Amino acid sequence: MKNKVISLLLKHKLIRFFLVSGINTAFGYGLFALFLYVGLVYPLALFISTVAGILFNFKTIGSLVFKNHNNILIFKFFGVYGITYLCNLGGLALFKAFEINLYLSGAVLVVPVGILSFGLNRKFVFKEDNLLKKNNYKFNENPKC
Repeated sequence: MKNKVISLLLKHKLIRFFLVSGINTAFGYGLFALFLYVGLVYPLALFISTVAGILFNFKTIGSLVFKNHNNILIFKFFGVYGITYLCNLGGLALFKAFEINLYLSGAVLVVPVGILSFGLNRKFVFKEDNLLKKNNYKFNENPKC
């Protein structure tokens, strides 16, 4: 019974996204915190952890959430992360202006930036027509019956 419930839950993209995002977040935030700890300024720490995270996340989100292994989509994925990077950077700058700890600020921004990332990836990167192109499906507008 327990395995059936888990199997049923894992059929939903959003649930898979949240589970995979937990792993991705730990990876990305762990790098961000490490870079801050070793003395990098926060924009550079965020930039390096974001680039490393993009490469890691592309594989996990693409294959585990959207069931898509089309590597050419990495360019669109980078575009989505460019947008989320700028939003994240703006949020960090805002928190910093109010003298809020950058570790806490980064952790607080994980949820809204994650939701933004899911929406943009679903709409622009791993949309169904990209999956169909990847599998070389062709639709004949004038099928012969």
